[in-house]
Amino acid sequence: MVHRQGASLEIAAIDEGSAAARAGLSIGDKIVEIGGKKITDTLDQLRPRCLLRPHEEAEDYIANVAVAGRRGQGRQFAVLSKNAKQRTVELPIHQKVRRPDVEWRKLENGVGYIVIRSFSDDEVVQSFDRALSELRDAARLIIDVRQNGGGDTAVARPIMGRFITSRKPYAMMRRRKGAGLGSPWVEYVHPRGPFTYEGPVVVLTSQWSASMAEGFPMGMRGIGRATIVGTRMMGLGAAVFTKTLKQTGVSFQFSVEPVYDVQDRPRWQMEPDVSVGAGDDSLTAAISVLAAKL
Repeated sequence: MVHRQGASLEIAAIDEGSAAARAGLSIGDKIVEIGGKKITDTLDQLRPRCLLRPHEEAEDYIANVAVAGRRGQGRQFAVLSKNAKQRTVELPIHQKVRRPDVEWRKLENGVGYIVIRSFSDDEVVQSFDRALSELRDAARLIIDVRQNGGGDTAVARPIMGRFITSRKPYAMMRRRKGAGLGSPWVEYVHPRGPFTYEGPVVVLTSQWSASMAEGFPMGMRGIGRATIVGTRMMGLGAAVFTKTLKQTGVSFQFSVEPVYDVQDRPRWQMEPDVSVGAGDDSLTAAISVLAAKL
């Protein structure tokens, strides 16, 4: 993930296990060419023609489209490292190793640690239940959604239900209505057995936490059962629909039902309770937060 810095693109995050990570790219490195072309030329080709004025979020979007490259093709970057040395970096096609949607273990300090990489189906709920059962005696718990691209609310909600003993609101939603939004309604989480985990919980997030992996930490905080530690998340909308313009055939996507937390703050602007700097150790920060709660 990159942000534009004038004529270069500064690397802000690197996906674990990606071709970029394998190639030795580092946070703070600056990409100055893509495929032998200057950054300014590449972005000019990708910039939407509908923009009437400079737009920061649009610039970041096209910058990340540029570094993502094309499906099925490798990439070549000219990179300026923090030591001011420029080098050429080749990123071949790389298939990430498929890892389980849920993994768990107990850390050396006795903290329970559960990684959730997807909220895709009911098997995730079943795996989480097994994890929580095996970590039941852990006094503190970390749930890691840093590599989670999202999924279904119907999967995340029963997981949240393992941490409460009565019905709790976890989100507010609105539906698009004409040029604006309709009246909000409240979404709830219901308690679920066979037991309730009552110890302090941290949810770890990163820039790669997307969609329901943003809604889950927001919901855990909303029901009063977790502290969010990490970075800002992807900032995606919810209930995304596709519409095609009849006159031009151009298709676009938009969020039909924007999501807000229980205090009516937009999910896409959500900040962690404890921010961790790019490249810093989020897991160590989470353990420190939990240590302060006992």
